[in-house]
Amino acid sequence: MALHQPHYLPWLGLLDKIDRSDRFVMLDNVQFERRGWQNRNYVAGSGEPVLLTVPVVQGRRNDRIRDKIVDNGQKWKTRHYKALAEHCYRKSPYWRDYRDEITHLYEQEWNGLADLAIATTRMLMRGLGIDTPLLLASEMGDFPGHKSELLAQICAKAGATTMLSGDGARDYLEPEVLRRYGIDVQWQDFRHPVYPQHARGPDDFVPRLSAIDLLLNTGPEALDVLRRARAQN
Repeated sequence: MALHQPHYLPWLGLLDKIDRSDRFVMLDNVQFERRGWQNRNYVAGSGEPVLLTVPVVQGRRNDRIRDKIVDNGQKWKTRHYKALAEHCYRKSPYWRDYRDEITHLYEQEWNGLADLAIATTRMLMRGLGIDTPLLLASEMGDFPGHKSELLAQICAKAGATTMLSGDGARDYLEPEVLRRYGIDVQWQDFRHPVYPQHARGPDDFVPRLSAIDLLLNTGPEALDVLRRARAQN
């Protein structure tokens, strides 16, 4: 089992984490991070990567992700779709294969940031062929813990015995807290795949983009590309 905050157009490390899990919990009940990745991500351009940011209504500093409202007074959907459809991926090998689903995403009205972020994650999961069940922490009950204690309580509620954790959590995750709940920690040790990017040369690969970059460049091979890189660990 694994857990993570919902991210808009999430990067490959998050999709790898979902693929490696038997269940995945979206932590929509934790604090929204300003200047984090919950409402933005990079996609490829012919030059520098393009940062797509979903504007949110300013609220309290302790707003949960589930509380954040998209600022639809700004024309972000038009800007993001044009960036994908015209500037970044119009000439990618598999744009036409996934164009309709991407178009539909940006034709819908989105009020809650969490709903939008999870919808983009589900879209990428479908594209890659990942069928891991997604759960929402906010629908699993109230949890009094914080940080490692919160993760342990959610895992225990779900009946998990092992939690897969991203490498970035090594500095702050407390495995002994999870062990008190009978839960072992396994580290992801994510290895980023290298694949052809249509607008760039073979020596000019840009990592850590949204997973949509892998999908639109490699199509039905995307999941195999992701898993082959993992097998090299």
